[in-house]
Amino acid sequence: MRRKSAYVPAPKLTRLTVKDETQLMDFLLAKMGGMSRSSVKSLLAHRQISVNDKITTQFDFVLKPNDQVTVNTTRGNLELTHPKLRIIFEDTDLIVVEKKEGLLTVTTGTNHDTTAFSILKNHVKKSSPANKIYTVHRLDRETSGVLVFTKNRDAQHTFRNNWQEIVTKRTYVAVVEGKVERQKDRIVSWLTENEVSLKIKSSKTDNGGKEAITNYKLLKAGEEFSLLEIELETGRKNQIRVHMESIGHPIAGDRKYGSTVNIGRLALHARVLEFYHPVTGEIMHFETPVPKEFSKLVNNG
Repeated sequence: MRRKSAYVPAPKLTRLTVKDETQLMDFLLAKMGGMSRSSVKSLLAHRQISVNDKITTQFDFVLKPNDQVTVNTTRGNLELTHPKLRIIFEDTDLIVVEKKEGLLTVTTGTNHDTTAFSILKNHVKKSSPANKIYTVHRLDRETSGVLVFTKNRDAQHTFRNNWQEIVTKRTYVAVVEGKVERQKDRIVSWLTENEVSLKIKSSKTDNGGKEAITNYKLLKAGEEFSLLEIELETGRKNQIRVHMESIGHPIAGDRKYGSTVNIGRLALHARVLEFYHPVTGEIMHFETPVPKEFSKLVNNG
């Protein structure tokens, strides 16, 4: 027996064409008949603004000439409110989020874990029970930052099968122990995992493990801690954590890999993720701020 669909009123849409390059907030204030900044922010927060048919919540999104801005004045796009997860971008194929520390990306085996995956799965099913979420990559529980999930298997497979070609930039920031002397360095080693301890070991020579390449740049050095910008050429398990320990500057709070301090979290944040959209091929760039506690730790250390 067919389930009867609930009546959903058609959304009230206002479609606008951009003539000159400008920020989204300025454009909407000029075009929406005296609407206040707080009203525009409310529309953005409730995911009612689309640019070229893609929902955005960024008030400073840069619009280009001929971009199409759609304002949905019916509260139709469900907002995700969770203290550990924030949606940055969503379209028909992808959801890009910022994960807070303390949240798993996916379950580790028990059915009781709250994860980024389970939160998003429940979120998309509120719009339709047929909606699904697929994992592309992971961040450790105590690592915060940008994560991308897909809404269909085709997009997931495109990402996973072509990760090195699709992902053009992965930038992290980390607070490490000690005063880092080198302004920048490139770390190359081979990683193997101990089957008993599940700890990753690093070797400077090829021992049959997986080659891992990490680049870092010193942003600020204190006496006790240093703030680094880190870019990955490879994406191995625990790669940054292992490499920082190998140069004598473990990540603050990383007791598994050599840290001697407890700061209540792992001082590692996935700040930038840039990739080619798996369906449209356009370049997608997502950037989050350096966590305030990182700067405070280096300034006080």
